[in-house]
Amino acid sequence: MKNIGIILIVIGVVMMLITGFNFVTHKEVAEIGTMHITQKENHPVQWSPIVGGVLLVAGVVLLLTGKKSN
Repeated sequence: MKNIGIILIVIGVVMMLITGFNFVTHKEVAEIGTMHITQKENHPVQWSPIVGGVLLVAGVVLLLTGKKSN
């Protein structure tokens, strides 16, 4: 349980500091002979820092309850 608690703490801190990221895909719009026309599409992925805080608290709780049972 202590390992899961530590992992949740690390993920929670990272999610609070970094609230999202973008990834880009290339979409083929048209193909005329040997010429290809592509378009870049931006796909943002974002989450609330509150989610990171919840994971952080859950990790601390798991870490503390894991210590008491040993």
